Amino acid sequence: IWNVWQDGVQDILIASLSNSEELKVRQAESVNNLVKNQGIINYASITPSVASSVSKKLDAGILVYGSIKKAGNTTRLDAQLINPETQEVIKSFQTEVLDKEEDIFHLIDSLSVMVRNFLIISELKKELPLNFRNVVYTGSPEAFRYFIYGRNAFNKYDYPTARNWLSQAISVDTNYIDAILQLSMAYSNQYLYDEITKSFGNEADYDQAKKWCLKAYAKRDQMPMQQKLKTNRIYAMYFESPDEQIKYLKQLLDFDDQNPNIYYSLGSCYFELYQYDKAIPEYEKALEIYNKWGIKPDWIFNYIYLGESYHNTGKYKEEEKVYKKAEQYFPDDPNLIFHQTGLAWTLGDTVAAKRYLEKGMSLMKSMSMSEASIAAILALGYSNIGSLDKAEEYYRKALSLEPENPVRLNDLAYFLIDSKRNVDLGMELVEKALQQKPDYYIYLDTKGWGLYRKGKYQEALEILQKSWDLRREKAIYDHEAFLHLEAAKKAVAEHQNN
Repeated sequence: IWNVWQDGVQDILIASLSNSEELKVRQAESVNNLVKNQGIINYASITPSVASSVSKKLDAGILVYGSIKKAGNTTRLDAQLINPETQEVIKSFQTEVLDKEEDIFHLIDSLSVMVRNFLIISELKKELPLNFRNVVYTGSPEAFRYFIYGRNAFNKYDYPTARNWLSQAISVDTNYIDAILQLSMAYSNQYLYDEITKSFGNEADYDQAKKWCLKAYAKRDQMPMQQKLKTNRIYAMYFESPDEQIKYLKQLLDFDDQNPNIYYSLGSCYFELYQYDKAIPEYEKALEIYNKWGIKPDWIFNYIYLGESYHNTGKYKEEEKVYKKAEQYFPDDPNLIFHQTGLAWTLGDTVAAKRYLEKGMSLMKSMSMSEASIAAILALGYSNIGSLDKAEEYYRKALSLEPENPVRLNDLAYFLIDSKRNVDLGMELVEKALQQKPDYYIYLDTKGWGLYRKGKYQEALEILQKSWDLRREKAIYDHEAFLHLEAAKKAVAEHQNN
């Protein structure tokens, strides 16, 4: 009764798969002619070995091999995707209905969709970097295609475009956790977890990073372990600490110890904790894997943060080498030039430093950056390499260009307080910033640190604690702010004990 459907299944599968642009499908005539040449008349007698031989002659990369089975009043249709070279089963599918011939079209269509979606997603995966091909938790090729578009835009720092594509992926598959987490990160990379972004015209978006993370986190008990760990790690980034992130990242390495992103993220956690000696081997391992694969990293920061870790441990030769390597892939990246300038100043090579500086200034101006923003970037760079006179000069220049901007007021205030160059003036400046935004945790941290510098430990602790509580509510963990709070707690405790 069912023998006729052997050809029917083959025809419908071929038609379904042929409608996909991503797939090339050998047609029934070619397949059947080769089968008959083997002297086989009954499909049931085809072995995987014979079928693989036919596939090789057709230069097919995947063989679809299956059967119709009946048990009681149930009919089951199954299919296996087989590698013709190794005869290894790549994936198995099955679908079943009660024993009614009129349901056969539904049965075949259901199987066709499963096979087609798996094959298309497998093909689309090739458009992703190697380290993103190992896990895909969606059965929708359309959603996955949008996800790829979003990731490509993300890697080009085009976060608004990335958010648009990722949102479309989620609208197709509302349970697509990887897309939800990637969307959260696309918001995060524009600091859209911080209330201060409201003042930059992001009133509706400022808290979206955390909101999307929480959407994924709410589904964590339904996830496979690897995806659950990824979700927990992103949650820890927003709501916990780098130490918690490190715990989850190390567990992820048990699933895949050849994923450079995990090593990069581990390095970044240690970097944030100022544990540069621990950060260096993680960053180096990430680059080692990229080198083994013969591809460049997704972005410049694989090199930048390794170089900065070398710098902070006095390994200037290693820092110089890593920047030279980065030049091959990111020759005009402002972040790279910014760090090369700082290294040259540190090494006393004023000629090279001025050359890098001029190139960096030209690039920043071509990006339509304001003079005040450029001055602030230069000030930070000089501060990082210990050139405090130059740093103060540029912080003051940035403020003179935007005298009412609370960010400029706070930048100079924090520099003067932290470096102890002029704590009183720093306090005056941060008070002006707080007049415009009284409960902004960053400005409160500056004021609290100023009170600490002046020896007013109890007042400092109260302000720093308020700043920390607001930060944990409205932003993410910051280790420097954490150290400020701990220093104040320790000073108060020591004062009470004395």
